[in-house]
Amino acid sequence: MSIFGKIVSAIFGHAEAATPAAAGSTAPTATPAAGAASAPATAAPAAPVDVDAVLTALAAKSGQQLNWKESIVDLLKLLGLDSSLDARKQLATELKYTGDQNDSATMNVWLIKEVRQKLAENGGKVPAGL
Repeated sequence: MSIFGKIVSAIFGHAEAATPAAAGSTAPTATPAAGAASAPATAAPAAPVDVDAVLTALAAKSGQQLNWKESIVDLLKLLGLDSSLDARKQLATELKYTGDQNDSATMNVWLIKEVRQKLAENGGKVPAGL
């Protein structure tokens, strides 16, 4: 799985776990209604996932002071993912970063903005201006 895929999975998975439907019985989703049988089992959530709310809740539980809104390193740490320079270079390649990957400060700023943009494109509700 790609690093961005792991980010999406971690955030959206926590959002699904926090919803009442996810906490209850899975019987309604196990037997789709007629006409819905062709719907994929891993469909995106019907409502956008409030990314900041999920991450704020995770940060509160972590007990760490992480600046996940502005730092790709802290975001990856919050999600329990590899935040090493090699992992961030791999993420930059995956997201088609065209700058110098040896300029990690510039790359990191681009990465956090790009990840938030990509989350929004994939069903995440991300506040504008971040």
